[in-house]
Amino acid sequence: MRKTERFYWICQIVGWGAYSGIGLWTAVLDHGWKPSAVYGYILFFFYNIFLTHLLRGIIRRRNWANLPLSRSLARLAVSCVVIGAIQAALVVGVYRAIEGSMGVWSERSSIAFLFMGVTIATTIWTVLYLTITTMRQSREVRRQEMQMKLALSDAELRALEAQINPHFLFNCLNSIRGMIMEDAVEAQDMITRLANILRYSLQRDRNHTVPLATEMEAVEDYLALESIRFDDRLRVRMDVAEDARRMEIPAMLLQTVVENAIKHGVETISAGEVLSICVRLDADMLHIEVENSGTLDHAPADSTGIGLANARERLRILYAERASMSLLAPSQGRVRATILIPAAP
Repeated sequence: MRKTERFYWICQIVGWGAYSGIGLWTAVLDHGWKPSAVYGYILFFFYNIFLTHLLRGIIRRRNWANLPLSRSLARLAVSCVVIGAIQAALVVGVYRAIEGSMGVWSERSSIAFLFMGVTIATTIWTVLYLTITTMRQSREVRRQEMQMKLALSDAELRALEAQINPHFLFNCLNSIRGMIMEDAVEAQDMITRLANILRYSLQRDRNHTVPLATEMEAVEDYLALESIRFDDRLRVRMDVAEDARRMEIPAMLLQTVVENAIKHGVETISAGEVLSICVRLDADMLHIEVENSGTLDHAPADSTGIGLANARERLRILYAERASMSLLAPSQGRVRATILIPAAP
């Protein structure tokens, strides 16, 4: 039995059991102890459960809860009155069958009072049932909406990753193509390093994050590729705190930022370039800084801006407002990308 069904039957038994028990106790106080009262309220307990369960089936089959309010209330009100009348008739009929006479139900006022009592009880049951059902359906709708949002976010994230990987591959293949005729041995080494990076990209965890240490290995391979391409024009300075290496970051995120720094730094100048990578763990935030030569208002003619835009979007999907990425100019001719990622997921 499902949890909701079990809860429904527990409420039925407890609710109508309490109502019948109070009725029996009141009858004993008013008229003394009689076996007919005990039998009558036992039967009252069972046929009330039967009648309200029947009403529940009608409400569900005919979808009364989703009708316009006026039509729904009209149907429910008529149903409560009908069930109240049936309950009152059964109480009087059972009493007469057991006692052989109308007894306490000989006066019309007593029967009217009985009818009002059981009708009100049925109305309360209906209101409680619809309230609980509506709340449960509302929670289920919210749960399904959340699952849909998560599914869409996951699909969107995978689409963004699919855009990032070809972008990176295109740049590396261009570098290798330029090296093949100049130095075949170096080109082979570049292909090996590229294979390592592609293997990392394909084998990353399905939750989209990897330890920083793993990401750094890919970044070092990438920088080795670019160092061969740019020769003495690229110098790298790394300062990565040991306690930060175990922290999880989005896969290929740092590589994307480093690639952007080289594209907007080394490729645009003829002199030597110092690319600085600094990573530290500060309280509950991971700070990543990548600094290179360049200006914020200058971009190469072939720049699409896809890399950093996708990096920001991945941070938004994975961490909402808790993560950020910004570009600043700390000094003349220098640009610094700063990424903040929460240490806790």
